Amino acid sequence: MAIKKCSSCGQTYTDDAINFCLNDGELLNYLADDVPQTIFGGDERRSTSFDDSPPTVLLNRPRVTNQTNWPPSSPPDAWQSQMPVYQNQQFGMANYSGSADQTIPTVSLVLGIVSIVMVCCYGGIWLGLPAAILGYMGMRNADNDPGRYGGRGLAIAGMVIGIATCLLSIVHIIVLIFSMLAS
Repeated sequence: MAIKKCSSCGQTYTDDAINFCLNDGELLNYLADDVPQTIFGGDERRSTSFDDSPPTVLLNRPRVTNQTNWPPSSPPDAWQSQMPVYQNQQFGMANYSGSADQTIPTVSLVLGIVSIVMVCCYGGIWLGLPAAILGYMGMRNADNDPGRYGGRGLAIAGMVIGIATCLLSIVHIIVLIFSMLAS
């Protein structure tokens, strides 16, 4: 059993599990003749060169704050509110900013893309033509009221794809008619 001593208050401890003084928190030191043996057979002071643990850093004592010595604070001014003021919000109403409506341009673009796939089945006429009309309506809405409506690029893309597939379907029908007449 090794005896440890606090360098600051002089308290001695015989418990090997205690490494710090219980009175003031200082690191305990072994007495000169009671240094414990290590695994390698030497005393602990000689084996510290093989110890990879970080060094113990002793910090200053924390400052004690006594609020009774503080000067009294003044009461809040009339413009300073103790409680936060919240605006009245109706129940069931979400508090978010709305984005621009892009429904018509999106439908125009979807119809235009589907008309590309269905162009072999004359889809350019029954899908491309509505895509072109809705694209024109979406572009006109975005130009007239940009705060409420958006998706001008979607509308233009749907309109262009719709017109192209409609014309392609018409050309396809004309080629089929001439091939039937020729045979």
